[in-house]
Amino acid sequence: MSSPCAGPPPVAGAPEGESLAGWRVTIGVKIFAIAAGLLALMAVVALLSLNLARDVGKQLDYVINDYIPGYGALARASVRSVEQGLYLRRLVIGYLQTPPDTASIDVDRRVFAEKGRATDLELAAARKEIGERLADPGRFTDVVALARLDTRIELMGVERQRYEQEAAATLAALEARDLVTFQRTLATVDRMRDELDARIDAARTEMLRLAEGAATNTRLRQNQVIRVSVVVMTIAGILGLLATGFISFSLARPVRRLLAGTKAVEAGALDTVVPVTSGDEIGVLTTAFNEMVAQLRVKERIRETFGKYMDPRIVEGLIDRPALTGAAGERRVMTVFFCDMKGFTSISEGLTPTGLVNVINHYLTTMSAPIRQHNGIIDKYVGDAIMAFWGPPFSTAEEQARLACLAGLDQLARLTPFRAELPELMGIRRGVPEINMRIGIATGETVVGNIGSDVIKSYTVMGDTVNLASRLEGASKAYHTRLLVDETTVTQAGDAIEAREIDSILVVGKTEPNRIFEVLGRKGELDAARSALRDHFAAGLAAYRGQAWPEATAQFEACLTAVPGDGPARVFLERVAHLSRHAPGPDWNGVWTLTEK
Repeated sequence: MSSPCAGPPPVAGAPEGESLAGWRVTIGVKIFAIAAGLLALMAVVALLSLNLARDVGKQLDYVINDYIPGYGALARASVRSVEQGLYLRRLVIGYLQTPPDTASIDVDRRVFAEKGRATDLELAAARKEIGERLADPGRFTDVVALARLDTRIELMGVERQRYEQEAAATLAALEARDLVTFQRTLATVDRMRDELDARIDAARTEMLRLAEGAATNTRLRQNQVIRVSVVVMTIAGILGLLATGFISFSLARPVRRLLAGTKAVEAGALDTVVPVTSGDEIGVLTTAFNEMVAQLRVKERIRETFGKYMDPRIVEGLIDRPALTGAAGERRVMTVFFCDMKGFTSISEGLTPTGLVNVINHYLTTMSAPIRQHNGIIDKYVGDAIMAFWGPPFSTAEEQARLACLAGLDQLARLTPFRAELPELMGIRRGVPEINMRIGIATGETVVGNIGSDVIKSYTVMGDTVNLASRLEGASKAYHTRLLVDETTVTQAGDAIEAREIDSILVVGKTEPNRIFEVLGRKGELDAARSALRDHFAAGLAAYRGQAWPEATAQFEACLTAVPGDGPARVFLERVAHLSRHAPGPDWNGVWTLTEK
């Protein structure tokens, strides 16, 4: 390594002659200029698209508000004209009956007149729609065709009047029994009606053609809008890429020099200096980099000097983190977790130190994962034991007990796969020891903070809750259980787990008893046998506390029938047998004192 007193050479390959005056525009201004240009292009695209879309929308309004209503009016006029012809036939039949059906004739005359008026109104409505279109034709309207159609509809009104007159003359002749005149006028009326219906139908067809033409023009205009938008967007994209490429090129050179300097420092060349060639943020960053390297040179001198007199770890803390201080201790409600491997001694006796370390490391890795996955904080490893805790600020007060219990259940679930891996880890096929584990969880007030000496500190929890969790892990050995929790924990986690009360105990160092519970599984996951076990055990525990020894014995035996080998049931059967022979005193309250930690 070069001497820190030597002059710092520039990075190899750095251009000479460049100075801070090379760039005066900041990166933010450059990026803002690109963004402003792109926004301007987008604004042009938006205005063009808006203008074209307005034309398309206007034409759609024409089709919807004029063409289609006009076509509908002509269609209804055609229907009403046909209906009027039918009622004319009914009037003729009514007059020809002997005697004439006067009541029907009056009704048919009224309906005949109404159908005629309806036909005239529909023709007028069609002319109104066409007139509005002619008054404001827009870009795509076929004005000549609409004007011709309007004239044709106007002439239909004149023909309608003549038809009404001929129809009235026909009915008058028929009413007067002038059959000669009736036959002559009836033929004329039929011919006029057929011609009128044909003209109305032709006008309707022409209106439909014009509507379809308008719709086609609208689609063409819409396609034009899309093409124009795509072209303008493409141009905007190309311009944006060109501008971005230019800015990127202008930034790449100083960044490459800075990267080369970083690699040189990483290789140990603390005498590296990167030339500052711009006045933007890259130039500021380069200056900061040079200052940082200068500080590294100073720290390296301190390490080389004081490392000969003090522990290097102390020097690292003093130099790199001079403001390192622990948080002041404070009281918080936390959930504390202890777990321990059962059978560790039998494993350690038959393994080499390297093999033992491999097995323990694999075990701790397997059992630590559920704690981390459920937001727990691993406090320490003690041999094969793990201490962890939950609580603010790492998890909320409402979920800490639930997360701890779920972590314990996940650990138990991973125990079977770990057992299957033991033969390979230990390098043996026979005589593999039976591995199990015990877990204790307690929730309560603790003291939280950085605890330790001036040299080494650890963020940890202390207090009665920590001791209780440790005692519960040990109590699992006495009750032959795997996961024991205190009453506060089971209360806070009750909506997530299935549990049974095991006992009320007085642990070493405590003056108040604690109700303890065994976590049986997640909520809703108990099978019928374990559900029966829980119910019989609860009944047996109640009888035990009431000193009803025969009933307690029967219930605990029912527990073993449901789940043979249940540890707590066997413990209580032995305890009940003893108490039934040696009756407890009058002050007995059912609390059991644990003499072991």
